[in-house]
Amino acid sequence: MKRGFVNYLRKEDTSMSKISLEELESYLWGSAVLLRTNIDAGEYKQYIFPLLFFKRLCDVYDEECDQILKEYDGDKSALEFEENHKFLIPKGAHWNDVRNTTENVGEAIVKAFHSIESANSDQLTGIFGEGAWTNKNRLPDRLLKELIEHFSTKTLSLENCPEDELGQGYEYLIKKFADDSGHTAQEFYTNRTVVHLMTEMLKPQPGESIYDPTCGSAGMLISAVSYLQQQDLEWRNVSLYGQEINSLTSAIARMNLFLHGIQDFHIVNDDTLERPAFIENGKLKTFDICLANPPYSIKQWNRDAFEKDQYGRNFLGTPPQGRADYAFFQHIIKSLKKDTGRCAILFPHGVLFRNEEQDMREKLVKGDYVECVIGLAANLFYNSPMEACIVICRMTKPKDHVGKILFINAVNEVTRKNAQSYLEDQHIKKIAEAYEKYEEIENFSKVVTVREISENDYSLSIPLYVKPEINEGEEDTRPIESIYESWDGRTRRAFSYYKALNEMISKGAAEDE
Repeated sequence: MKRGFVNYLRKEDTSMSKISLEELESYLWGSAVLLRTNIDAGEYKQYIFPLLFFKRLCDVYDEECDQILKEYDGDKSALEFEENHKFLIPKGAHWNDVRNTTENVGEAIVKAFHSIESANSDQLTGIFGEGAWTNKNRLPDRLLKELIEHFSTKTLSLENCPEDELGQGYEYLIKKFADDSGHTAQEFYTNRTVVHLMTEMLKPQPGESIYDPTCGSAGMLISAVSYLQQQDLEWRNVSLYGQEINSLTSAIARMNLFLHGIQDFHIVNDDTLERPAFIENGKLKTFDICLANPPYSIKQWNRDAFEKDQYGRNFLGTPPQGRADYAFFQHIIKSLKKDTGRCAILFPHGVLFRNEEQDMREKLVKGDYVECVIGLAANLFYNSPMEACIVICRMTKPKDHVGKILFINAVNEVTRKNAQSYLEDQHIKKIAEAYEKYEEIENFSKVVTVREISENDYSLSIPLYVKPEINEGEEDTRPIESIYESWDGRTRRAFSYYKALNEMISKGAAEDE
């Protein structure tokens, strides 16, 4: 189909050369530096990401036009056919059009964004977000021109900057924003080394469907694709699905996936608990894999609606108003395929032992959904000293895992540097191998039967089953919740020993009679 696209004219550009990752990172962060005097750090992302995406689209479009002209022996009429393009840049909406604007630059940017979204409604509707581009008090023409000229110093074509490298740069920028923005970081960024661990344990396969119900900037989905790439497995045929309640963050997720070269993705901006986006034949769509880091213990959610949930996501029960963790937990389990379905979820430790969720936890254990529980070190999350845990569920367990749960106490598997904690390859390897072997390792892992867990009132508190190695005299720097969990574990363990001893004494006394 012939349409009126941008008048193609490749301008001479001295930056037409492969961009190193170091150069890319410096280039991207340089854009944030320009904003520092006018914009709060927490708002950088809503201006820099759309401009980066805009520049990338236009540079890739120009590169595509070059290729079309070569294929059609310089016949410019070939550029006018929609089928020759992966996406469209309408006339007047190219980067160079905005760059040549001298007044009301914000209006020109918004107009270009709307034109591109309209021309690519299937892929890009709403992708640029709703930044206050026309607010000249915050974004005067001078500042916008500086930003545009800064981005114009590099050509972000596929040749200069392949998807995987731009994706790395993009992840770098996300991390920098998390470091720089303080209170907004946790909703925006999950420690990537933890995500890599989760992916390593689930081992995505070509052709599988992968889902994140609270996808943020899509880091977990991208990690799954990266795993396939690293294993030299086909990655282009995976289907990625995500839902995100924050509109800006969901737009960033779509940009992120697009910039990583992923085509089969579906990101929806909405409330997962109240309005799950992926429905088939009146039921929740099911997936091969779910990777998730749901918001911890949220209080503002529609508990009444969940109590009468039409999709049966309350099969374990309805969580208390002040803690929606088990609402997300049940949603995820209901979203897994019966044969291949498996998930890795990041949770606060409280889901393992809190009294108010005991009935749901009992049904969870009796249903034999849980395959592994991993305790992580403190300080792996931005602006939070908390310890988290990973819960792995599998809808169809291997025969030798049925009726059992593997507990891994990995609180000592961590490296701390420059006020940040992270997992090194050696830590990820150790934890993943313990999961693979599914056996006891002293002070590190233990396979526990459902019967044993029932004797502890269905508590999944890790110290109940695996006590980590602690050096005498070492200062205890754990958060109070972790200290409580450890104390609770020891108390329950002591009680179970007392109970067993009492039963033995009673039995012996009865036999003597």
